[in-house]
Amino acid sequence: MTNAIYIAASEPYSGKSVVALGLMNMLLSKAKKIAYFKPIVDDDPQTGKKDSTIETILKYFELKQSYNDAYAFTRSEVFHLINFNKEAEIIDSIIRKYKILEENYDFVLIEGSDFLGEGTAFEFDLNVSIAKNLGIPVIIVHSGLNKNTTEIAAALRTARNNFDDKEVQVLAVIANKVKSADAFELSTLLKENIPSKVIRAVVPEIKELSNPTMQEIHETLQGKLLFGDNKLTNQVDNAIVGAMMLRNFLTRLNENTLVVTPGDRADIIIGALQANISKSYPAVAGLVLTGGLLPDEPVLNLIEGLDSKVPIIATDRGTFETTNRIGSIRSRVYADNTAKIELAVNTFERYIDTEELDQRIVTFEAEGITPRMFQYQLVKRAKTVRKHIVLPEGNDDRILIAATRLINQDIVDLTIIGDKSEVQVAFKRLGLSVDINKFNITQPAESPHFQDFVQTFYELRKDKGVNLDMAKDMMNDVSYFGTMMVYKGLADGMVSGAVHTTQHTIRPALQFVKTKPGVSVVSSVFFMCLPDRVSVFGDCAVNPNPTAEQLAEIAISSAESSQMFGIEPKIAMLSYSSGTSGQGEEVEKVRQATEIVKAKRPDLNIEGPIQYDAAVDPTVGRQKMPNSKVAGQASVLIFPDLNTGNNTYKAVQRETGALAIGPMLQGLNKPVNDLSRGCTVDDIFNTVVITAIQAQV
Repeated sequence: MTNAIYIAASEPYSGKSVVALGLMNMLLSKAKKIAYFKPIVDDDPQTGKKDSTIETILKYFELKQSYNDAYAFTRSEVFHLINFNKEAEIIDSIIRKYKILEENYDFVLIEGSDFLGEGTAFEFDLNVSIAKNLGIPVIIVHSGLNKNTTEIAAALRTARNNFDDKEVQVLAVIANKVKSADAFELSTLLKENIPSKVIRAVVPEIKELSNPTMQEIHETLQGKLLFGDNKLTNQVDNAIVGAMMLRNFLTRLNENTLVVTPGDRADIIIGALQANISKSYPAVAGLVLTGGLLPDEPVLNLIEGLDSKVPIIATDRGTFETTNRIGSIRSRVYADNTAKIELAVNTFERYIDTEELDQRIVTFEAEGITPRMFQYQLVKRAKTVRKHIVLPEGNDDRILIAATRLINQDIVDLTIIGDKSEVQVAFKRLGLSVDINKFNITQPAESPHFQDFVQTFYELRKDKGVNLDMAKDMMNDVSYFGTMMVYKGLADGMVSGAVHTTQHTIRPALQFVKTKPGVSVVSSVFFMCLPDRVSVFGDCAVNPNPTAEQLAEIAISSAESSQMFGIEPKIAMLSYSSGTSGQGEEVEKVRQATEIVKAKRPDLNIEGPIQYDAAVDPTVGRQKMPNSKVAGQASVLIFPDLNTGNNTYKAVQRETGALAIGPMLQGLNKPVNDLSRGCTVDDIFNTVVITAIQAQV
């Protein structure tokens, strides 16, 4: 079951707020705590007005959340970040805000952006990306206004396919504001163009929903409100220009008419107000007086004395410009217009199969996890049980920048090994804003634990020919000192390798941290954050040419690492052939390793030997291994040797732009992880986070 829905429009003015109101009403009948979220809202820097849909839904449905909790960014903030190539920051922030709501509410209703202003060309893709990263299904809304049925059906098919191509499940497509005469034909076309697993709905144009209120007319014209401030919710269903004789004017009045007339036409003004009072004429919604003209004082006094006043707005604009501005108004639903809200809810219930939609919500199952969501979950999990990580390479700027991010986000406690005065100077030089007292900065020889570490290392390694002088030399080495901190429980894990080699980082851990019971080989995995999924690659950093037994152990360890980080393991034992098609020593090694895993861990889904394309591509997988539970959907990919694994992960990283988190070492009693000497600040940050999570287990 999903606990969120994303309403996405395919163009401006689709009427998706009607769907939002209807859905919110439906959801509140099934759950108590519902939240509303709009990732991006339109903003008006001049007026500072709040988003009307957020205010309407929060107020009308009495939701217990603040306005600020209901959105992540304003449109101008988004464009500012995009201009500085910070799209990832946008998604990360949206995920964080959404997750807070998800944790505190039973259900979250999310409404996409409004396609207003600059940048509408990329806006649809941004909505697809947000829905994908949140891992929730979508309802697509498209306006049928001024379009024929073929155009509407084609647009909805394209929109649905775009979401489907990104593996975002579409629950329903809704054609809104459709001519009533076209409803049946369009319903038929949607059945032909949209799969039956998707709910297809056609909502006719409801004039009362798109007609503006006097409040909206007042805001658009920015005129002076003379009378009727308590009637601004009056809805305008008809409009007339009062330029003819009064007797002709009165015959043209219809229900809820807006009268636009020059301000010196006292006869039309008084006639309209009298008609509004009279039982013989329909109600008048309001008046707009044009030309910068106001009625004479006696006329104003007469209006002032009337018991029933309608809104009267004066504007300096001429009649022609005024009517054009009024005609361009795109009406919204406001919190104080309960009649329009109720109409929107009733329209939704009448034309949307709510029972079927409810069933789709209940049976929805999310597939996979996106890289941004994976990273969010890593950080969140690391924070649940705070751990202490040691960074032995305090003389590297990248380490200090990453350490600052980790401390400022309150993820871990850190020990930095280095000269304290030099580290302080580096922080200042780099312009890092952080309280340096939040770090434990130490040098091995100056540590109060130094002599104890020397004695401990001597006792552990004296059978290997190590004497006290040698032990002292070893403990002056930052990698050995940091590893001993982990061994003695003064730190929960270590991350090194930005300056030192892999061997220099791992050797101390192998000498005295050692491997877990039942594990004979230390191996590694990378979490490959591909554009649409996260895969586990192993072993790409440690074992040059593992035996079949070692390969099987690597596969089992990698599957356990996958499970530890919330990825369902579907193991592909990679080779240059699939199934029984190939022969050769290397293929046989992979085949034998696969059988060992099946015997030791029958609970794991594993396939091998299998080629990379058959492992990850559903089409190729079905062709080559049609009965496999893994082919085409592998999440854990085990390479037959280090040469293949290391080159493949780097090729995938470079060619796809994937983020490679790791290598994460597996099999040690306590977590020690190695960085590449070409690592980035992000690599260091992510490796510390996964090390902290390993330490929690």
